[in-house]
Amino acid sequence: MRTVFLFPAADRADTVACLDQHMAGGDGAWTFAERVHVVIDDEETGCLFRDWEPDDVALLEAALGYHPTWAVQADISGRIDGTAEVRHLAALLLKRGGVAFDDYSGHAWTLQEIEAETAVEGLRFFDFRAYHERHRHPGP
Repeated sequence: MRTVFLFPAADRADTVACLDQHMAGGDGAWTFAERVHVVIDDEETGCLFRDWEPDDVALLEAALGYHPTWAVQADISGRIDGTAEVRHLAALLLKRGGVAFDDYSGHAWTLQEIEAETAVEGLRFFDFRAYHERHRHPGP
């Protein structure tokens, strides 16, 4: 399972309304393209930031200008590529601003960077192929 966190500039109610409009499900859990599972994770009552490195939280705070208390978490099955689906989700949720974090880089991605396929330290947003190629271990 691969994970992307999105921190939209829109408020939580508008974000939930957007997810309700564009995805199946509701009541805090949605599915997209059958193998992308989306929830809103909350710092106070959920697990948000529990496994984050302090430097990544500081990077997020610097990118947003504040400390967010909730995020949209998308878990993408390894059985699908998921790139198009994640980019579509980012386009929906970040159109008014905000940033996204993926499992592969320590970068706060803006929608403009995602759409332009900007590379940061050789990786694009949700660039699991390049990441795995970079971290392959040679055989014995």
